[in-house]
Amino acid sequence: MAAFSFVCVECGARFDEREVRYVCPACAAQQVTGTATRGVLRVELDEPPRRWPEAPLHSPEGLARFLPVHAAFVPPLTVGGTPLLPVPRLRRELGLRRLWLKDDGRNPSGSTKDRASLLVVAKALEYGYDTVATASTGNAASALAAVAAAAALRAVVFVPAAAPQAKLVQIAAYGAMLVPVTGSYDDAFELSLAACERFGWYNRNTAFNPFTIEGKKTAAHEIAADLAPEAPDVVLVPTGDGVVIAGVAKGFADLVRGGLIERVPRLIAVQPAGSAAIARALRDGAAEVTPVPGATSVADSLVVNAPRNAILALREVRASGGSGVIVSDEAIVAAIARLAAATGVFAEPAAAAVLAGLEAALEEGLVGRDERVVLLVTGTGLKDVAAAARAVSMPEPVPADLDAVAERLAGGVG
Repeated sequence: MAAFSFVCVECGARFDEREVRYVCPACAAQQVTGTATRGVLRVELDEPPRRWPEAPLHSPEGLARFLPVHAAFVPPLTVGGTPLLPVPRLRRELGLRRLWLKDDGRNPSGSTKDRASLLVVAKALEYGYDTVATASTGNAASALAAVAAAAALRAVVFVPAAAPQAKLVQIAAYGAMLVPVTGSYDDAFELSLAACERFGWYNRNTAFNPFTIEGKKTAAHEIAADLAPEAPDVVLVPTGDGVVIAGVAKGFADLVRGGLIERVPRLIAVQPAGSAAIARALRDGAAEVTPVPGATSVADSLVVNAPRNAILALREVRASGGSGVIVSDEAIVAAIARLAAATGVFAEPAAAAVLAGLEAALEEGLVGRDERVVLLVTGTGLKDVAAAARAVSMPEPVPADLDAVAERLAGGVG
């Protein structure tokens, strides 16, 4: 296991793992309900790895080299090791000859959230908990449910009742205790905090649990390893609470410390117009985010009134020299079909948003045509087929004879 300390991203206080479980006590005392989480803790490795492990990065032994976890506690579910695809057709369409797509929809539950859940559940096993709980718009909940099932732990998940049906069914199928909440993700977040305190459960909530950020950094490790000896110039990341993009930043930063890459790539946070607190703050040069009451978007995974990891996300994106882009729901829906047709990757709205974000970034001059660019596609389209249906036109049935097929072909359909 990699030895580590916790460091508060606000006041810089340092803690041993035995001293604190979630957030910095002093900064958390300033917490205001419904705002960004105060006192978020960053995992700081005592000695970052200075060579790639011989074992696969996503194996228990590989993870133990880069993460604060013992290999023996890693649940028996293969998470990570997702492909970095060269997407030749999309390269031609966009005029980007060095474009890649990281398809994290191939994780066990279908999203990048499995990376955080794997580490959180491993730590729950190490700490002796029998129940792990979380609040989620859907993907983190299904990720926790999947990993907890593999580890024989109980999972309790709080999600907005309006979450896509596919995600709710997936959570229930994994055997988690599903608690649909009448209200927003932010309401579910606060309820889960109270429930964990009352019932003594381990809390996986994004940013509140420092291992959520740490777990997601493994996506950056895999990108760097697959591109070595080169490194990406820019990585576009769908952004909601700000944990995924902070985790990606952390992963690259650890590799820089260990001398495995020279610098952290520019990070671009992609957010929908109806839930763009982080991207708007980045574009306006604001020191803090302004919550978006009643945030909404077809990209449900990115919808949050007050991004919980806003403080660290703003800092890390700015430190990388990156920025934020804001895209419309119409552009996101169109990107679902375009991404699938050009790459063979079927993405949910939140994940397809990176393609819309890349096009916006190209128009704004935030990405150069000759740069090495990576799109992090965070979830499979099977998470929200109803949204994807808005991006395509379904043809009418034809009689079962070849003349009908020939007539359809002559009409230019298919």
